[in-house]
Amino acid sequence: MTTTLGTASAGPGEIDTGRLEVGETRDGSPVGLPVAVINGERSGKTLYLQAASDGDELNGVGVIRRLVPQLDPATLSGTILIVGIVNYHAFQVAEHRNPIDDTKMNRAYPGNENGTSSERIAAATFDAASRADLVLDLHQGSTSRMIDEVRVRCGRRHRIHEDCLELAKAFGCGYVLDQKGPDGQLARVAPDEGIPTVDPELGGAVGWDETSIRKGVEGVFNVLEYYGFLDGSPTLERQTRATGFEQYGSPVGGLVDMQKDLGARVSRGEPIFEVTTPFGESKATITADSDGILWRTRRLPQVATGEYVCSVGTDVDTV
Repeated sequence: MTTTLGTASAGPGEIDTGRLEVGETRDGSPVGLPVAVINGERSGKTLYLQAASDGDELNGVGVIRRLVPQLDPATLSGTILIVGIVNYHAFQVAEHRNPIDDTKMNRAYPGNENGTSSERIAAATFDAASRADLVLDLHQGSTSRMIDEVRVRCGRRHRIHEDCLELAKAFGCGYVLDQKGPDGQLARVAPDEGIPTVDPELGGAVGWDETSIRKGVEGVFNVLEYYGFLDGSPTLERQTRATGFEQYGSPVGGLVDMQKDLGARVSRGEPIFEVTTPFGESKATITADSDGILWRTRRLPQVATGEYVCSVGTDVDTV
C-alpha cells in the first residue's frame, strides 16, 4: 500500500522525500517541513521519527541525515515516517524557540491546526505521529553539555509506562531519565493515544556532536531491530535510570570550576563545583544535595548570581 506524508509518497519497497506544508512566512511564501517516507517491502509496524523540535538542537538532524541513506526498503518490514526539521522558523535562525510566536515547540502538543505558528506545526506533526505504533522524538540538551540519555515522560503511573520504558531501553543509550514531563510535550501527549513515545536526548552541543550522532543512529537501528522492522535479535541491556532531577544555580557571580565529570557519581555533601574570581580566589563551593549522577552542565564558565550551572540525576537504579 502506498504511504504518504505531505508531498512524499512511497509504495512498498520505495523511499520518497517531500514537504509537509504548515503555513506561510511573512512574505506569503509557503512553509514546508522536510519529510521522508520509507515504505518497507513487507508489512509491519510504523515508526514515526522527528528532529529539531527545538531549533538549536541539531544532533537529531545529524542522525536523520546519517540514517536515511543506510535504510534499504527492500530489507525493511513496516514503514518509517520522518519529519527532519520540526521547528522550521527557529532552525532557520539557529534559535531554541520559534521566533514567530516565541514558543518552545515541545510545549505546544497536540497543537491546533487553526492556532499560532507553533500550534499549527505541532498539530501537523502530531497528526503524523498518531499514525505510528512507536515514536522517537530526537532532542539534545540544547547547547549545554549533557550525557546521552533517553527520557520517558509519560509518568510512572501511566497505563503504557512500561511500553515507553521498554522503548527507551531498546534505544539503548545506557541512561534513562524516567520522570513525568511538562504539559505539551509530544512524549507526554502521544502515550495518551496509546503510542509508546520517548525523547532520546543526544548529548548537548553548539552545532552538532559526531559522538552523540553516532549514538543516535545506533539507537534507531536498535529500535528497528528490536521491534521487527529489520532482521536481528537484540536483547535489552540494563540501563542506569534516574527518576529525580536536581538543578543547581550559582549563589555568586564568577567563573565555574566543575569538580566532577559528566556521568560521574556524586554523593550528598560532595563538592560538585566551585566559583572563583578572575584571579582564582574561591568565592563559593557548592555541594550535592543528594546522591546521584552529574547529568548536565553549562558550557560557558562565567556565571551571574542565580544562573544555572548543572543538573544531577537522582533516585538512581538500574532497569
